[in-house]
Amino acid sequence: MAAALAASGMLPTADLFLRRKLTRPHFCANIEELVGNMKVFCGRANPTTGSLEWLEEDEHYDYHQEIARSSYADMLHDKDRNIKYYQGIRAAVSRVKDRGQKALVLDIGTGTGLLSMMAVTAGADFCYAIEENCEAVPHKATVYAQLVESRRMWSWNKLFPVHVQTSLGEQVIVPPSELERCPGAPSVYDIQLNQVPSTDFTALSDVLPMFSVDFSKQVSSSAACHSKQFVPLASGQAQVVLSWWDIEMDPEGKITCTMAPFWAQTNPQELQWRDHWMQCVYFLPQEEPVVQGSPRCLVAHHDDYCVWYSLQRTSADENEEVYQVRPVCDCQAHLLWNRPRFGEINDQDRTDQYAQALRTVLMPGTICLCVSDGSLLSLLAHHLGAEQVFTVESSAASYRLMKRIFKANHLEDKVSIIKKRPELLTSADLEGKKVSLLLGEPFFATSLLPWHNLYFWYVRTSVDQHLEPGAVVMPQAASLYAMIVEFRDLWRIRSPCGDCEGFDVHIMDDMIKHSLDFRESREAEPHPLWEYPCRSLSEPQQILTFDFQQPVPQKPVRAEGSMELRRPGKSHGAVLWMEYHLTPDSTVSTGLMNPLEDKGDCCWNPHCKQAVYFLSTTVDPRVPLDGPQSVSYAVEFHPLTGDITMEFRLADTLN
Repeated sequence: MAAALAASGMLPTADLFLRRKLTRPHFCANIEELVGNMKVFCGRANPTTGSLEWLEEDEHYDYHQEIARSSYADMLHDKDRNIKYYQGIRAAVSRVKDRGQKALVLDIGTGTGLLSMMAVTAGADFCYAIEENCEAVPHKATVYAQLVESRRMWSWNKLFPVHVQTSLGEQVIVPPSELERCPGAPSVYDIQLNQVPSTDFTALSDVLPMFSVDFSKQVSSSAACHSKQFVPLASGQAQVVLSWWDIEMDPEGKITCTMAPFWAQTNPQELQWRDHWMQCVYFLPQEEPVVQGSPRCLVAHHDDYCVWYSLQRTSADENEEVYQVRPVCDCQAHLLWNRPRFGEINDQDRTDQYAQALRTVLMPGTICLCVSDGSLLSLLAHHLGAEQVFTVESSAASYRLMKRIFKANHLEDKVSIIKKRPELLTSADLEGKKVSLLLGEPFFATSLLPWHNLYFWYVRTSVDQHLEPGAVVMPQAASLYAMIVEFRDLWRIRSPCGDCEGFDVHIMDDMIKHSLDFRESREAEPHPLWEYPCRSLSEPQQILTFDFQQPVPQKPVRAEGSMELRRPGKSHGAVLWMEYHLTPDSTVSTGLMNPLEDKGDCCWNPHCKQAVYFLSTTVDPRVPLDGPQSVSYAVEFHPLTGDITMEFRLADTLN
């Protein structure tokens, strides 16, 4: 009898590589041998300048990226997971040997080899193969779901009416009927549900066990569905399904590891932080009313590609399972806008801030050119009095979506939409007119790091010939800010593990560090910090300023300085974000939202990802920080490539 160890997460979670750390969209296209070394030429769509570039990379480029971005450290810091795996492996090996058989182990997805070492230490005879009846660790996984009503989470999936106060009264920008009817995309939205306040949603059902997977048996890839009848806890609009999974390490279910959020935990004080196994948010195809006490059925559907949920009326045969075809987005919005972008567009306070800034710059006869991807700013400009509004959409999907929005609001003849890259604009596209207001959020779908939206500056430079003398550019400028923070948990993804349940994993630590030092340790990576609590150790500091009233400069812009650490704590990293100065009196932040307090966590913009530069000398939480300290920095903007290079270093102010 063999024991199979399943080390990777099979059920609802998105690829962390795509979710968190991909900062350089590229494709490898050709290989050449230069001076005896193999070199890889990679094509990169530059998100800041908008140009296609060919970069020469070391032949081990992809290898080091894969190692540097692995989640092994995060998983090995999950003590609860490790203990439960070790207990489950010991129990499985013991059961096999009690039957008088050899314990032959197959470690599926070995990674660091931790589970193999656990198995051998637990008495396994060998670690390499599997026989037709297996003891699987984990033995079983169960997917749970909870139906909720949540305006905040529903705003990540649908476009709400947008209200604009004008001199003629309130105008409402309504979503097109195609978007309201669209079932959306079935892709999972994995988030740290523990950071969603319980006041942000109303539970309409208890926690429901939807289906289980027995890892000791062959799993069918055929499409299937699983229904669960429930009695609504309250009346409301069924909109969102919150989902997670538990794993049982043994057949008796005595050794379990739960991914449940805090409100579904029996001991929330012992909550284990994880970034490798997260909770999920799914959206129903349409919101539906439910009535307290009137039974309904929640149905989980899955095929070999994804999972989705639907709400059904209870049928005469309660065991009947109704299969639904996987929902497909046909409105374009769910293909163009990601979940945070939906939330950003639906943020009425943000809209009001842009509208107020527009009122101060719009003059009689204003000719407005809007440059952003899938933005409603052109509609705001029209409603607030611009004489003529042009908007540029470079992608076909964005063009079609905006055409539908204009038509739904009877503005297809009032706002001119140009399907073209903004750098290619001609005078004929603008009907021979000069632009008096260049407008942007700025937001571009290709942006990953906060400063990638500086593409707006490059667009402003390329359309300079179309601007009339004294034309207004909004935002008029942007600033790059930085602040040193102590993370509650996020430091674990970069921290060495050293010893894990009595096993020495320094070799893995050294391997990851070597790959990080290849490049990644000197770069920032994007994270949605509203999901990852941290506290500030320094005041926010303006590092660089970009003047959009002027074209992009020819020479690099460099800043050097230091940030004093005013609060005690471990300096895990520097957080960087952009602030856009719409007018002298109005600034929109993509990062810090509220003034800092000496106690408590920072409040971050929930619609944007901030950049985190991990301080490599202090990723190990065991490193003491004694005495007054500061962090020195050197940051440089390179106009030719649009890149921002940086280095942050701890420095003792006493030296």
